[in-house]
Amino acid sequence: MTKLDFLYQGRAGRVVFGAGSLQHLEREISHLNARRALVLCSPEQHASGEAIAARLGERSAGVFARATMHVPIELAEEARSLARELDADCAVAVGGGSTIGLGKAIALESDLPILAIPTTYAGSEMTPIFGVTEGGLKRTGTDLRVLPKTVIYDPELTRSLPVGLSVTSGINAIAHAAEGLYSQDANPVTSLMAEEGISALAKALPAIVAKADDIDARSLALYGAWLSGAVLGSVGMALHHKLCHTLGGSFNLPHAEVHTIVLPHALAFNASAAPEAMNRIARALGSASAASGVYELARANGAQVALKDIGMVAEDLDRAADIASARPYWNPRPIDRDGLRALLQDAFDGTPPRNRY
Repeated sequence: MTKLDFLYQGRAGRVVFGAGSLQHLEREISHLNARRALVLCSPEQHASGEAIAARLGERSAGVFARATMHVPIELAEEARSLARELDADCAVAVGGGSTIGLGKAIALESDLPILAIPTTYAGSEMTPIFGVTEGGLKRTGTDLRVLPKTVIYDPELTRSLPVGLSVTSGINAIAHAAEGLYSQDANPVTSLMAEEGISALAKALPAIVAKADDIDARSLALYGAWLSGAVLGSVGMALHHKLCHTLGGSFNLPHAEVHTIVLPHALAFNASAAPEAMNRIARALGSASAASGVYELARANGAQVALKDIGMVAEDLDRAADIASARPYWNPRPIDRDGLRALLQDAFDGTPPRNRY
């Protein structure tokens, strides 16, 4: 019998899950003892933000519709100032990782409670991890103050998420669970959640490609994203996330697409150092290989598989390898600059993953 010896750190949070659960928004604001909510969203979701504000009526302090990728520090400071000016005592972040990340940046300095309404599968709402970009570098950290107090998961709000973004956002979520399986903080509880989350997303994404408004598939994807985000919130990050933070923060590449392209290669890099984790990932994907399974899930469902196709230029690969290897996250296999450079080249070219790094 295997000896059990582990540490599990649960994260407090209230989750309201189910189609139509947005109807409970007012109740959940009351549960936070809040009276004035600043609604956060991206420019693309301005209409959704305004609809949330209208629903809140007198409890709305206003709408800040300028959330953007990687949370520029100047934007975070502006949003914090507006929250103070409007006397907001909570923030409602409706959207994906960029919007929820902005809410976290506000909470980090103001202790403003966040109610998150995710409309993608990014999973940020389940983690105490924050990130801000300043001077061309993305700084990440962990602080329980930024963890949303309440999350409303309403699959109805994801039905209009474009199919292409649904796929990349879903594989972004898979990345959270996959790295959780070989994290130095991995434990039996998070590993069960990780495998279940990957399995749910692997089933849901092809169904969404086949029928974009399939509410059962949308619910399954959101369920998988929740589990995967909860895993990331309880364990540490490794090489994959370091590379994605580098490529996103320093080269302004789109977040979900970067995760989708890099993950197969990061898994191949770590395959020999984490065989049990790779077996569980492969099993959840229904594939013979973790790395190839993720690559095929992306390719077969129309996602880009090459960094060169999402804005990366070849001349920046050396700098990316330098940045990522200078201050690496913990990883099951030791990080070497030459190995990272080879990995990045394959990710740039869109080559299927291979164990040669």
